[in-house]
Amino acid sequence: MAEPEIVPVTEWPEWSTNPDGGDPLTQDLNAPYDKGDLAWMLVCTILCWQITPAIGFLYAGMHRRKAALTMVLQSLFCACACGIQYWIYGYSLYQSRTTNPILGDLSLAAFKNVLAQPSLANSDIPDILYAAFGVTFVSATAMILAGAMLERGRLFPSMVFLLCWTTFVYYFLAYWEWNPSGWLYNFGLYDFAGSGPVHIASGFGALAWSMMLGPRLNEHGVVPTVSDRKSKLAHYKPHSPLLMCIGTVFIWFGWFAFNGASTANLSLRSIYVVVNTNLAACGGGITWVVLEYLYKKKFSLTGFCSGIIAGLVGITPAAGFVPVYVACLVGAITSVCSFYVVKYKYILSVDDGLDIFAIHGIGGVVGDILTGFFAANFVPALDGVSGASYEGGWWNRNFRQMGLQLAGATTCAAWSFFVSCLLLFIINKIPGLHIRATEEQEVRGLDLNYLEDLDFEDGLGHGCMISEGISRHSNTPPQQEIVKTEGGEKKD
Repeated sequence: MAEPEIVPVTEWPEWSTNPDGGDPLTQDLNAPYDKGDLAWMLVCTILCWQITPAIGFLYAGMHRRKAALTMVLQSLFCACACGIQYWIYGYSLYQSRTTNPILGDLSLAAFKNVLAQPSLANSDIPDILYAAFGVTFVSATAMILAGAMLERGRLFPSMVFLLCWTTFVYYFLAYWEWNPSGWLYNFGLYDFAGSGPVHIASGFGALAWSMMLGPRLNEHGVVPTVSDRKSKLAHYKPHSPLLMCIGTVFIWFGWFAFNGASTANLSLRSIYVVVNTNLAACGGGITWVVLEYLYKKKFSLTGFCSGIIAGLVGITPAAGFVPVYVACLVGAITSVCSFYVVKYKYILSVDDGLDIFAIHGIGGVVGDILTGFFAANFVPALDGVSGASYEGGWWNRNFRQMGLQLAGATTCAAWSFFVSCLLLFIINKIPGLHIRATEEQEVRGLDLNYLEDLDFEDGLGHGCMISEGISRHSNTPPQQEIVKTEGGEKKD
């Protein structure tokens, strides 16, 4: 029996008649695509994936030791659970071929009908590749938000909240901005790689979560009063600056792919975006650490990491729109704004110890505004496809763009904040899903409460690994040997 001839696809059928794009048994569905575009997007997808665990490492390093590993576990949860949710219905909610301006349908549920047809993002790549790339965004966004449970949020309710949040906040905003039928997309908002759905949404969601949880217990084990909080918020140094820096480095590394692949093809614009991303991170890091040195006369690893992240946040909406010679300035200005929000955050009396609201929420808004200032029409044209379809911002005397940027940022912030408050209120009323840990659990640490990997406390509220000769299930902590020194002091 003669084998059927494989015929290259020369023209894609209508999606409504053949959503897969053709028959792979008789047609070469690869033929219309450039292998360079496919390779670029696939490699960037793999590099982007590690941003989610990297955020877990960053947060774990910034936590006190007694709750650090819970953040690592949360990062693995976001990577796995958000990935499954995305496959089941998430991708369909924001990338389906619908015509309404609010939300998609379930026509692409479980990646049904997702294969070789050109994606909505760019006809240079197939649906299945863009779907693979998109999952890295939602898992990273959920992990950014997860830091708001900082040492006092219960683990299982937080997981329920994160999945509800991605459904009712992230996918709505992603549809509005990235689907050609979305109302913000048609409004004319410039948001290159997702400042609204990713940074502004997670930042204002974190503000809502921090408010609903209330402040952490103080050093005396009691909830501080409002007057105490306005004068001094609890501040603890990172338990592992090294782990914090490792997390930051991998986030920076992954962000080249996060922004660079948002062109959804390989072009001069992709290269331009990567250069912009690096310069903004450099400007943000240097600016923050210099500001901190001016106040404290010492350098700070925490400040360096915060500034780098702030620079990356600021350039996220701007990377594919602004000239390369202002990218460093975008990072620096975003870093300055985030720095002073952190410095005066006690005025809000909200315990956001990881500064998610300041760096991602405010930083994302600042990035949107700076995009309106510095957007130049020649930058998006570097993709070889856009041409003169973008008018630029104030750089090209398109003064209307600033109003669109402010409207888009305000919309994303308000939607995320109010929907987050509503979701948290409802979840907290469900029996067994109250969102705050007990005082005993908070004092002992979330790691000891939730992780089987830790068994005992060391007397300082820090979890300890299993000691030699002690059963994992023993209720008796390891004995401490007391030795008197020559000065009469006692040492362990």
